[in-house]
Amino acid sequence: MSAPSPTQRMMEILRHGLGAPLVVLAMLAMVIVPLAPPVLDALFSFNIAISLVVLLAVVYVRRPLDFTIFPIVLLMTTMLRLALNVASTRVVLLNGQDGHGAAGRVIESFGEFVVGGNFAVGLVVFAILTIINFVVITKGAGRISEVSARFILDAMPGKQMAIDADLNAGILTREEAKARREEVREEADFYGAMDGASKFIRGDAIAGILILFINLIGGLAIGVLQHGMPVGEAAKVYTLLSIGDGLVAQLPALLVSSAVAMLVTRASRSQDMGKAMVGQVFGQHKALAVAAGLIGIVGLVPGMPNVVFLTLAAVLGYLAWKLWKKSLQPADSVAEAALPAPGNTSAELSWDELRPTDPLGLEVGYRLITLVDKAQGGELMSRIKAVRRKLTHELGFLIPPVHIRDNLELPANGYRVLVHGIPVASAEIHPDRELALDPGGAFGPIEGIPGKDPAFGLDATWIQPHQHALAESLGYTVVDAATVVATHLSHLLRGQAPELLGHEEVQQLLATLSRSAPKLVEDLTPKALPLATVVRVLQNLLIERVPLRQLRRIVEALVEHAPQTTDPAALTALVRTALGRFIVQEISGMAAELPVYTLAPALERVLQDSTQGTGAALEPGLAERLHQSLAQCVSQQDAKSEPAVVLVPGSVRAALARLVRHSVPSLSVLAYNEVPEDKRLKLLGTIS
Repeated sequence: MSAPSPTQRMMEILRHGLGAPLVVLAMLAMVIVPLAPPVLDALFSFNIAISLVVLLAVVYVRRPLDFTIFPIVLLMTTMLRLALNVASTRVVLLNGQDGHGAAGRVIESFGEFVVGGNFAVGLVVFAILTIINFVVITKGAGRISEVSARFILDAMPGKQMAIDADLNAGILTREEAKARREEVREEADFYGAMDGASKFIRGDAIAGILILFINLIGGLAIGVLQHGMPVGEAAKVYTLLSIGDGLVAQLPALLVSSAVAMLVTRASRSQDMGKAMVGQVFGQHKALAVAAGLIGIVGLVPGMPNVVFLTLAAVLGYLAWKLWKKSLQPADSVAEAALPAPGNTSAELSWDELRPTDPLGLEVGYRLITLVDKAQGGELMSRIKAVRRKLTHELGFLIPPVHIRDNLELPANGYRVLVHGIPVASAEIHPDRELALDPGGAFGPIEGIPGKDPAFGLDATWIQPHQHALAESLGYTVVDAATVVATHLSHLLRGQAPELLGHEEVQQLLATLSRSAPKLVEDLTPKALPLATVVRVLQNLLIERVPLRQLRRIVEALVEHAPQTTDPAALTALVRTALGRFIVQEISGMAAELPVYTLAPALERVLQDSTQGTGAALEPGLAERLHQSLAQCVSQQDAKSEPAVVLVPGSVRAALARLVRHSVPSLSVLAYNEVPEDKRLKLLGTIS
């Protein structure tokens, strides 16, 4: 077996992770151990080569995140330049009296050939390179890195929310969502590291200026005082050596600075930089045509370099003409070129393009993202989870998850609630303030932004957090922004409960009930009633604010009465009768008496005639007076903190409940047969 080559041994060392520690130790050794001029020449050449490689790597990389190691590369190249500066400074000061070749051929070449051996020209060139690097490229790249890092970090919550929303909607798989989250984290880490790494270049530029002046002053002093050189000769020798050393360091620094600027100014999407440059800069035939015309006009001016300008105008004009001809291609050929190749079905549409609509959605403006992001102290997610848990226990079925998304079309402080993709309510809040509500006993006004409580429309004031104690001392009820949104959502979900209960939810309810009563569920559907009828009955109960917690009793009533009727309205009335004790307890609690109002006989007859179709419909004037009387009864009961109940015959109960459902929502309409026999009634009056 042949012995491994030096290249193979080097690759083996790098593969085992020893490359980076060895490079760092070598750079530290360069600072301490004196280096011979030939070694300096090799290291300076390597520094220029590695800087050029870094620049070209940035040019050919397709997107910034494909070069995540760049901040570390930037640090290593900066350390290499500084170590070479220290090593070359030592050689210049120790051997400068030997002439221009004392520090190696590279420094001598930059001092003699690049600036022509003239130290004044060398100083000017060095100053120009330093200004370009320090003032233009480094400062601009540092500012872009800072702004990019800030915006990337600010956008992280929104991106995480979008990923969670797509995952919940089924657009992404769990693995794809995990990869997206990892990409978002890497992007934040990369731009945050670039914000700090750009300071390396700035510090390197300052160090280059200081090292130049140290070499000038120190070399002049050593040459004159220690080696007895004439002042003019010492100034010339050490100045050219210092300028050559500075230029050798500034050239790689300029290349790496340009690489930093190019990387941070690139778009985050994957693209080829060369193709994007040609397509976007030289891809507009109008721009090239106008530029050709202007340069041609300049070329016709006497005294100008006419041949150069006219030649350039001709080239630009030819390119503009070619692009214009290309843009006039027939639409058929363009469409044909856009068609997928035979056998390529990846571009075909499918039913998978149609995504199901979220049952519940919450869209927020960009200033409300902090309420959702737990990393920034947002508590809205936990509040919404608590609301869902509470309503699930109260209503008797599982409230679906609330899918939260950011929407840039909304006001910055705005949000809206969607049920099955349809907006049902919207409001604006102030996330950095708290809402002070006047329950009716506040002692005076409080300073803040006037507003409304989104849930109930009450007048309120948005106050600063430090006014919390003052507002409570004045009698206000103070809640934070997350609680305002959660309360609004809870209020809306109670009213939208029938919309949230569908076939799938009812199927899950019956499946849960079948664990304890399998025979009962088997007798209900599909034997006695179709599932659609059961769903309609349960929705009717929710419309009339009857929870589904007594599901077993509801199913028993449906199985019992299904042979007589399959009409959902009739079945709803029969189920209400079976749930009478539960409904009354929901209204009055454990009170011994149930305060009720009744209808006058004449009004009962009018309502019966209108529901049975034997008489005229309810007159608008009569309906308005009925609403006013019922609203007055509700006000009287609210003042006494008692429920408002109207007791009517079963034949008119559904019609009257439907009539007052939205105008007098806190009024309960009961049928005579829904009140348990052992429940005592307290007659408050008759509505006529």
